[in-house]
Amino acid sequence: MNKRGNGDNPWRAAGLVGVMGIDVAVCMYLGYFIADRLAGTRGWLVFGLIVGLAVGILTCVMLLKRIMEDADG
Repeated sequence: MNKRGNGDNPWRAAGLVGVMGIDVAVCMYLGYFIADRLAGTRGWLVFGLIVGLAVGILTCVMLLKRIMEDADG
């Protein structure tokens, strides 16, 4: 018989993609907000957005690693 694993659920995959998008957006907003409160100049705002994007991508990578480990075990 063809037994489906836990990682084969399309709703779980759709939810994961949605969470990743929200995570990156929230991290970018927080980077923008913090840079705006600290400095308020255009250069710092761009820096805050870039740092927020990097943190968002890093958290998505960590989330994917955890999901892939759970799917293997």
